Amino acid sequence: MTGKLFDVPRRALAGLCALLALAGVIMLTAMADSTMQPLPASAPDGEFSAERALRHLERFATEPRPIGSRAGERARDYLTGQLRAAGLDVRVQRAIGANTSAGLASFGQVDNIVATAKGSDPTGTVVIAAHYDSAAMGPGASDDAAAVAAMLETVRALKGTALRNDLVLLMSDGEEDGVLGAEAFVREHPLGRKGGVLLNWEARGVSGPSLMFQTSRNNAGLVETFADAVPHPRGDSTMGELYRLLPNNTDFTPMAESGFTGMNFAYIEGSSRYHTADDSLAHLDRGSLQHHGSNMLALTRALGGADLETLDADHDLTYFRIFGTMVTYPNALVWPLAGLAAAAVAGLAVLARRRRLLSLPRLAVAAASGVVPLLLAAALAQGLWEVLVAWRPAYDGMGGLLHRPQAFQAAVVVLAALALLCWYLPLRRRLGPAALAVGALAWPAALGLLCAQVAPGMSYVLTLPALFCALGGTAAILLRGAARQAAVLQVTAVTLGAVVAAALLPALARTAFDGMGLALGGVPALVLAVFGLTVLPIAELCLPERRQSLVPLAAAGLAVLLVPTGLARDGFDPANPLRTHLAYVMDADTRTASWVSADAEPPAWTRRYVSGHDTTPLPPGYARGTSLWTGRAPAAAGAAEPRVTVLGRDGDTVRLRVTAGRAARSVTLRVERPIAAATAAADGLTPVSVDVTGVRSNTWPGEIRFRGLPDTGAEISLRVPGADRFRLTAVAETDGLQRVPGFVPRPKGVVAATREDGDLVAVTRTYEISAG
Repeated sequence: MTGKLFDVPRRALAGLCALLALAGVIMLTAMADSTMQPLPASAPDGEFSAERALRHLERFATEPRPIGSRAGERARDYLTGQLRAAGLDVRVQRAIGANTSAGLASFGQVDNIVATAKGSDPTGTVVIAAHYDSAAMGPGASDDAAAVAAMLETVRALKGTALRNDLVLLMSDGEEDGVLGAEAFVREHPLGRKGGVLLNWEARGVSGPSLMFQTSRNNAGLVETFADAVPHPRGDSTMGELYRLLPNNTDFTPMAESGFTGMNFAYIEGSSRYHTADDSLAHLDRGSLQHHGSNMLALTRALGGADLETLDADHDLTYFRIFGTMVTYPNALVWPLAGLAAAAVAGLAVLARRRRLLSLPRLAVAAASGVVPLLLAAALAQGLWEVLVAWRPAYDGMGGLLHRPQAFQAAVVVLAALALLCWYLPLRRRLGPAALAVGALAWPAALGLLCAQVAPGMSYVLTLPALFCALGGTAAILLRGAARQAAVLQVTAVTLGAVVAAALLPALARTAFDGMGLALGGVPALVLAVFGLTVLPIAELCLPERRQSLVPLAAAGLAVLLVPTGLARDGFDPANPLRTHLAYVMDADTRTASWVSADAEPPAWTRRYVSGHDTTPLPPGYARGTSLWTGRAPAAAGAAEPRVTVLGRDGDTVRLRVTAGRAARSVTLRVERPIAAATAAADGLTPVSVDVTGVRSNTWPGEIRFRGLPDTGAEISLRVPGADRFRLTAVAETDGLQRVPGFVPRPKGVVAATREDGDLVAVTRTYEISAG
C-alpha cells in the first residue's frame, strides 16, 4: 500500500497552480504586515505626525549619547525643556543603577527623566517608557531616540485631552549598559515602586512595522485593548516566546519583574545598522516612526481613559494576525486545539489506511523519519553561515545581521527544500506519498503539543497548519471519484488546507531572519522545513516520476549559485559600511601603549595600527579573547588615568576609592580572582549592592564596571572569597581615538564595531591588594 492521497490529470499543471496560489498567500501576508505611511507636519493636531516628531530628533539625536556623556546632558536638557513647555511636572532622578551577569557587576550613575500628569479620576498609572541614551558607536536615531521623540509628539497630540488615569513619561538613562536606569527607577523612585501599566518602546533596526513583541504574564486585558485600540496592530504571541530565547533584554525586563504589567514594542528590520554610526536620521524609516507614534498615541488614549482594574486577568491570550485580521483566543484553548490537530492527523491516517493508501508500518517509518529533514535543514543553514564567515570574516562581527542578506536568505529557503527532497525522494517509492504526507503532518501536530506545554503562545503556528492540512487531506480522500470534477475539488481542498500554513509559517521564518540573522539561520530553516512538510501532497504533483534525482541536484546547484551572488551583492561600500574594532590601550605603570583589535581579519584601515597577535605588552588582565590583534602605539600625554585607593579591608571584603580623571566617562576594574558581591556608592546617592555568580570568559574572572563615573569618583566594595592577595587592574575609559597621536579617522565605508570596548582610550593601572 504505497498510494497517493490523490492524483489528478495534468498533475504538474495542477501542482504549479496550487503552489502559485500559496505563493500569493505568502506575498499578501507580507504586504499586510507592512508599516504605515508617515503623516506630514500639516496633519490634524489630534493625530500623530512623523514629520513633527522628526523635528525633535534633529535637535537631540544627531550624535552618540552614551551614559555620562556631554551629549547625553545636552539631550536631557532639551527633553526636559520640551516636557515642561508641554505643561508636565518634570523631575530628574539621579541614582546608581546596577545589573549583573556571569562574573560581572555593572553600575552606572543615571539621570532618568520622569514627567507626570495627574489624571481626573485615576484608577491607576499608565507609564510610557523609552531610553534617551544611545550606544557609544552611533547617534541611536532609532534605538531609542525615535521612541523618545514619539513621546514628545504624543504629548502634543494629547493637549487638551483630560485623561482619567495618571500618566508618567519615563525617559530612562543607561539602558545600553544593562538597563541601569530602569533598574534604578523601580528600586528607588516612588512611581517605580508604585507600579502600573507599562508601554515600553524600543528598536533593533532602522525600519519595519512597530511590533508588539512581548507582554507581561496574564495579558488578556492588555492584548484585547491592543487589538481594539491600535489602528494597525502588528505582532503575535510567537514573538514573546522567541524573544525569551535571545540573549538580551530591555527596560521592560526589570519593570515587569518588579510588578508592572504591560507591553513591549519595537521595529526590527534593517538591523545591520543597529548600534552603529548608521543608526542615524538618514537611515530612519519615517513609516516606522509613524507606526511607533500612532500606536503610542492610540494606546495612551485607550489606557488613559480606561478602568485599569478591569485589565487584571488570570490568563494569557494567544494572538496573531492572519489575512489582515487580529485573532485572539484564551490560552485555555491551546491544549484543545493542539489535541484537535493531533486527532485530525490521526483521523487522516485512519481514513488513508481504510482506503488502502498506506500501511501502518510504512506510516510509522514515515513519521519517525520526518525528523531528518528538520534537522538537516537547520544543519545546512548553519553550515551556510560557517561558509560565509570563512569566506568573508567581517561577517562574524555583524552577528549575522547583514546589509543585503536576501540572496543568502533565498539560499536558506532552497537548502530547506533540499533537505526535504533528500528525505522524501528516496522514501517515495518504498513508503508511498500518502504515508510520507500523513507522517509529515505528525511533526507540526506533535510540536504543537510540545509548545502547548512549554510555550503556549507559539503553539498555534504549528497546531493550526497541522489541523487545516489534515482536514484538507481528509476532504481530498473523501472526494476521490465523487464526480467528474473530483480532481479539481481534491486539489482545491488540499490547497485550501495549506493556506493557513502559508500564511503563518513563512511569516514566522521572516521574523526569525529579521530578529536573529543568518548566524542563527537554522531557526528560520527549521520553520521553513516544517512548512515544507505541510505541503508535501502539492509538491508531489510537481515532482517527476522519472529522473527524480535531477530535482535535488538542481536545488543544490541553485543554493551554491546563490552564495557567490549574495557575496557579490552584499559587498561593503559607503552606503553599507564594514565594521571594524579598534581600541587604544596604555599601561600607565610602564607607559607602554598598544593598539588592539578583536577583528577576525582586520581590514586595511585597521591594519595601519595592528600587525600581529603579541598580547604580552598589554596590561595584566586587559586581554579579552584569545586571538586579539595588536600593534605598538605612542604614549598619549594627558590621557585620563585611573586611581585606586584602598580604604579598608574586612575579611574577604575590600573597600576602594576609584577615580578616573575628568575626561574619562567610565572605569572598569578587572580582578584576577572571582568576586562574589560588589557595592557601589557615589556622593549624595544611595549605595547599591549586588551578588555576583560565575566568572568572566577569556579574561580575568571578576569584573566591575561603573559607567557615567562622577568626577569625584566612586566608592567600590568587592568581596573576593578566599583571596588574601590578588591583583586588580583599573581601566579608565575615554570615548574616541582622535586625541591619540598618529590616529587617522576611518574612511567612508568603515564604521566602528559594536563591541563595547571599541573606540576607547583605555588607560590602566594594576594594584596588588593584600591582607595588610
